[in-house]
Amino acid sequence: MYVNTAFFRYVAGLFLTLGTEALIMSTAIAQSHHIFGFRPNISGNINYMDEQTIVFPSGNQVVRFNIDQKQQKFIPGSDKCNGMTAIALSPNRRYIAVAEKGEKPSVTVYDLLHDQSKKRKTLSAPELQTHEFVSLAFSPDSKYLIAQGGRPDWILVYWAWEKSKIMANMKTTNQAGQPVYQISFNPQDNTQICVIGNHIFKLFRYAEGNLKQFGFQKMEPQNFLSHAWVSDERVVVGSDTGRLLLFENGELKSEFYAAVSTGLTAESSSVRASVSMIPEDSLSASGSGFSSQITSIVAHSKGFACSGGAGMVHLFEKTDEKDFYHKTRLIKIPPDPHSTDPTLAENQVIVSLTVSPSEEMLVAATDQSQLFSISMSSADLGKGEQASFEPLTHSFHSSTITGLDVCIRKPLIATCSLDHSVRIWNYETNSLELYKVFQEEAYSIALHPSGLYILVGFSDKLRLMNILIDDIRIFKELTIRGCRECAFSNGGHLFAAVHGNVIQVYSSTTFENVSNLKGHNGKVRSIAWSADDSKLISSGMDGAVYEWSAAQAKRVNEVVLKTCAYSGVTVSPSGKHTYAVGSDKSLKEITESQIMRTVDSNGITLTQVAMSHSGRMLFCGTVTGALRSIKFPLTDAGEYTEHQAHASQISKMKITYDDQYLITVSEDACLMIWRVSDKEGRGVKHDRDVPYAEEILITKSDLEEKNQLMSELKTRVEELKMENEYQLRLKDMNYNEKIKELTEKFIQEMENLKTKNQVLKTEKEKEIAKHEEELAEVVDKHSKDMQDLESTNNQKLMLEYEKYQELQAKSQRMQEDYERQLQDADEGKEQALEELTEYYETKLQEKSSQLEQANDEARQQQREYEETKRQIEEDADREILDIKNKYERRLRDEIETNMRLKGESGIMRKKFNSLNKEIDSKNEEIKTMQQEKQKLENVIKSLEKDIHGLKKEIQERDETIQDKEKRIYDLKKKNQELEKFKFVLDYKIKELKKQIEPRENDIKAMKEQIQEMESELERFHKQNTQLELNITELKQKLKATDRELHHERQRVRDTEAVIKTMKTDIHNCVGFLQEPKKLKESIKKIYDTHVHDDSAESVSVDTDIQKEYSRQREHLERSVASYRKKLAKDTEIHRADNVRIMQENVSLIKEINDLRRELKLTRTQVHDLEASLGTNRSKIAPGKNAGKRLETATTMSDASGGRSVVHHNFEEEAPRIIDMQKMEIRKLRNQIMNLDEQLARRPPSGGKLPPMVLTQ
Repeated sequence: MYVNTAFFRYVAGLFLTLGTEALIMSTAIAQSHHIFGFRPNISGNINYMDEQTIVFPSGNQVVRFNIDQKQQKFIPGSDKCNGMTAIALSPNRRYIAVAEKGEKPSVTVYDLLHDQSKKRKTLSAPELQTHEFVSLAFSPDSKYLIAQGGRPDWILVYWAWEKSKIMANMKTTNQAGQPVYQISFNPQDNTQICVIGNHIFKLFRYAEGNLKQFGFQKMEPQNFLSHAWVSDERVVVGSDTGRLLLFENGELKSEFYAAVSTGLTAESSSVRASVSMIPEDSLSASGSGFSSQITSIVAHSKGFACSGGAGMVHLFEKTDEKDFYHKTRLIKIPPDPHSTDPTLAENQVIVSLTVSPSEEMLVAATDQSQLFSISMSSADLGKGEQASFEPLTHSFHSSTITGLDVCIRKPLIATCSLDHSVRIWNYETNSLELYKVFQEEAYSIALHPSGLYILVGFSDKLRLMNILIDDIRIFKELTIRGCRECAFSNGGHLFAAVHGNVIQVYSSTTFENVSNLKGHNGKVRSIAWSADDSKLISSGMDGAVYEWSAAQAKRVNEVVLKTCAYSGVTVSPSGKHTYAVGSDKSLKEITESQIMRTVDSNGITLTQVAMSHSGRMLFCGTVTGALRSIKFPLTDAGEYTEHQAHASQISKMKITYDDQYLITVSEDACLMIWRVSDKEGRGVKHDRDVPYAEEILITKSDLEEKNQLMSELKTRVEELKMENEYQLRLKDMNYNEKIKELTEKFIQEMENLKTKNQVLKTEKEKEIAKHEEELAEVVDKHSKDMQDLESTNNQKLMLEYEKYQELQAKSQRMQEDYERQLQDADEGKEQALEELTEYYETKLQEKSSQLEQANDEARQQQREYEETKRQIEEDADREILDIKNKYERRLRDEIETNMRLKGESGIMRKKFNSLNKEIDSKNEEIKTMQQEKQKLENVIKSLEKDIHGLKKEIQERDETIQDKEKRIYDLKKKNQELEKFKFVLDYKIKELKKQIEPRENDIKAMKEQIQEMESELERFHKQNTQLELNITELKQKLKATDRELHHERQRVRDTEAVIKTMKTDIHNCVGFLQEPKKLKESIKKIYDTHVHDDSAESVSVDTDIQKEYSRQREHLERSVASYRKKLAKDTEIHRADNVRIMQENVSLIKEINDLRRELKLTRTQVHDLEASLGTNRSKIAPGKNAGKRLETATTMSDASGGRSVVHHNFEEEAPRIIDMQKMEIRKLRNQIMNLDEQLARRPPSGGKLPPMVLTQ
């Protein structure tokens, strides 16, 4: 799987031959070529210079990046400053201001129209006590610049920057000294300024050389993080709680949350890109509210955009109704498919926003050093939906880059970082080839010369990984925890990995541990292979630089300097010379265990060193992030050229194998590519017979999957082609039909229009003729009117002319009058003038006499003054003589004193000489003390460095403690609020309990009532069951009665048939009245056939009827008695049921009564038949037998009559009994009908209803 190492050995031999060549002393030239990275902790860190170019900070440079051409231009930082803190672009997009921190902070203004961004002005404010400016802003006309100073004073400085003149300054913080985050100019007014910060929102106006605050707010203070002007009077301000506040001239107009879809009233907005930068301490101090902070707001012509929540931007637009802003779109950062947890990318905090000049693009910068963009037009297309950002450029590292390596066979760079990512870059195309985010931090990386494999030292293991076409996949793990240094040999057959203070060498083919190089007492910080892979050089924190033999696994040469902790080492192409840098602020050249030369670095610690493969160029990286190109071969003076590179110390450096590019990485998470060449500007070129390799790795399964996917896609394409062709044919047919229809419709419309046009033409001709007639009439009328007007006007003119003549005469008379009046006035004036002249001449004579008197007085006073002057001069001369005598005496005394002092000076001179000797001896002592002091200072500096590290750690812990305290404070506040809620809820619970108790009593009573009702319902079920049984019994009895009735009717029909036959037989007998014998015989026959049998049957029928009647009567009486008993009980239990049952009983009694009535009718009919039969028998009795038979019939009839007499009393009482029974039957029938209705309405009573349960 590994490539042949023959080529690499050839390269190593080439390096050896180059190393033996004579070297020309020169200093290499390094030019910034490309930079990968972004610094999020700078205010105003993203701006649009034009539609294709954005400006952002990276390292210690400001980058002008052309998005279309992917080219970069650089504005380097100043040499004597300590890094950038803020950036501002002028509204006319010509100038950029860069604020840098230092002992005295400065602001540099660059002209972007110049290709190299020429420096125009450097502004400073010497009287400020701060070390940095936290925010910058240009005025709308780009002539003025404001800068907000940092702690402790937080002074705002207002410059006329072209004249370098400070117009005014002002302290902007509050009494508590809270931090200020952002400042800005009113987009329409040079004199109006807005300042926001923690519990700070202030508006200032510049007037008469001073900044004066206006628009004082009466509101609860909040931590304001960002703002933007949406008009010349209105400002939208965002807080750390996710609230947006709209101020108009300092007065709060509206307030709402960005995450809620709501609105905001505002004036018409101007295009104003106001970008904020929030310091990390303010973000960390906000604790749990971090996810909803409004960290940036940018305004545009349609509204504004603000970042609110993790990875979210809310777009607000102005609607038509009353200048109202409403949220139109939510834009989110997309997940990262290259990460183990893709959703982590969505939780980035957007720290800065900017809009392109044409408002086509919106660009966002995050706290994870990433840049995203979205087209505003695409965001407008799907309003109301959620949109996603797209990466503006490549994905950058977001934390310290810890590892770096370059490839021989491919133009690739490999880096790893504390952000858990491993990235592969291409330095020819300046692009990111591949990257992957892992779960562990990566500390070191090595790239195989073939470019197909990488070795990465993670916090838990050392892993060998394949670089596939679209992935980085692990294929071997070694148990080396926290490997800080690793390197492949130039041939690629070996690799070395540092495990604490031991260097382990492994085979790249078998992955066996070939050797362990032990000797360092401290951690190894740098290793380097020689060009021919025969030697391995290592340096460590213990001050040792060892040279190892790779074949023998032995230490060949060593240099130990315990006062220096080495951080970087490199080796010359020949392998004879080693160059090392460390904490002693010098560069050392080591040859065969001897330090040949030590070059001082002028008090700056060097962190890394790299030598070109030609052996002609040497570069060093410093702790400040600067790159030094060292004059080579080394001189004692150590000449170098320094280039501004990174904002933090350079952690790794590598030179590509063709010596064209130098790669540097830093703790500021930036990777920088430099184009290097010698003094004359010639790049060192190698004869590359073999071009860069283009082979890539891909697994068999991935290849098969991709081939299968390709075949599926091809078939899908073919299917889509066929489907599209079919659809096109269908559409062609449809369109042809539509065209045909439209053509016909068009032709028809054309004909209609032609006819319409013809009609309109005829109408037009008629209208023209009509118009000409009307016009002729109007012209005639007009000419008549003209003549009339002329005549009337001529008359008026004559009248006016006469008036004019009269007025002219009048004016002439008035002129003559005025001329006379003027003449009179002139005469009066001359007379008055003569009188005044005489008056003033007399007055002048009086004044001249007074003047002569005053002159005489003045001459008298002059004579008195001269006399006084003479007397004063004489007094002064006498005083001068006295003073002269006095000072002459004093002079003699001074001369005597001077002579005495000369003697004393001689004595002092001798003492001086002795003191000089003592001073010389003391100077020698001082020199020895200074040497000791120098040593102690070195110790102190090392201790100060430790102290600085500890202070930094203390500061970090203080910050974490502050965060925790803030969190505790917030939790306490929440706890207090929750306790208030608890108190309120407890009170509410008590009230509810009070309300619940009577309801529970009601529920209990209702439950008892329900139980009673259920027991009553069960009782009703039992009663219903019993009643159903009774009903079924009654129905069966009714059926039996129906059957008996049927039988009786049948018997009646039979009787009627017998009677009919008897009548016919008797009729036939009547014919034999004249013949007695025949009559006798026929009567015998009739008697034999009918009478004997009928009497027996009639008797039997009568007895059966009587029995049935008595049985039914008894049965009915028993039923009625039982029903009455039951009714009495039911009446006692429930009266309503009693009434219902009574009605049923009445109905039953009614049915029984009907049956009785029918039965009685049947009996009367039978009785009538029997009676009629008896009458007939009594008439026909001629013979003896007939007499006997008639007697017998008579006796039978008498017997029946006797029975009727017996029952005579019963027949008298029968109507009364029948009426009573009718009433009872009617009641029973009604009760049965009600029961039937209830049975139809409810479920059958055979099963028990489920009990009712009351739900609370």
